[in-house]
Amino acid sequence: MSVKWFVKSLGGMLVLLATLSNGALASGFPEPFPQSQLETSTRIQSNGHLVLFSPVREVNSEIRSDTMARLPVSGDGRMYQLNRDASRSDARGHYRQLLQARGASILYECSGVSCGRSVIWANRIFGQAILNGRDSDQDYLIAGSLDEDGTRWLTLVYTVTRGNLREYVWVEHLRLGDGAVVPGFDTGSDRVFGPLIIPYEGGFTYKFDWAATDRRNLRERATEEGAMVVLVGFSSLGAEESVEDSLERARGATESLADVLARIGISREQQKILVVGPFIPMENPDRQGDRVEVTVISR
Repeated sequence: MSVKWFVKSLGGMLVLLATLSNGALASGFPEPFPQSQLETSTRIQSNGHLVLFSPVREVNSEIRSDTMARLPVSGDGRMYQLNRDASRSDARGHYRQLLQARGASILYECSGVSCGRSVIWANRIFGQAILNGRDSDQDYLIAGSLDEDGTRWLTLVYTVTRGNLREYVWVEHLRLGDGAVVPGFDTGSDRVFGPLIIPYEGGFTYKFDWAATDRRNLRERATEEGAMVVLVGFSSLGAEESVEDSLERARGATESLADVLARIGISREQQKILVVGPFIPMENPDRQGDRVEVTVISR
């Protein structure tokens, strides 16, 4: 295994693990785009935070939008400046990939002049004048996601290019208060199941410690049309063990479990395998050592 291959693969692992490390992990603030620098962070706590689900316009100094809501929320807003060799397109792709991995639903998105005037988004919606840029070079999306306990979260991502060609990303990640009515957000959409934590033993052959009820629940979830089953293989690092050997052990266990799932009716075509080995430790004491974590993400 080459270092170049590992570095290339690690980015994808981190994005998905940000999703899976505590179940759906909708509560965690989205991981920043790697080629960006944090400029400012703002705490957002409001009983009537303005959130738009359609293009913005201004009429007689009043904000107008066909679909908007004032919602009880708590969370954070963060502004990042992109590195000069990065692009808004790459940044949008990063956040879309992360949201997709979380099982989030895109509630609205727009691009360019169809979003409305950038100056309104910057000053009247987000309260960040530095986000005032070119109307033709802006993008906005808003997505909804659910935690394991049913808590609802909204994530807003706005990117813009200023007149000096510097590019910025504004991200809001907001916990919705009880009773908040969000256009297009189906509160019954529990799309993420897991992770099931399955310890293993062995090297050439593997023994998995999991209950029959876990197998049954996993199989039932995976039979939903379009469901994706994600297997993430972890391993401890023995005192005399090389990193390569630990990683290979995690790979063998994960592939072996994938074969087991195939035999109980979960085809290899709907499985996605990520091998992490010892590289990304978890703080949760229940998620240590040699194990495969299995999550089902419905379409």
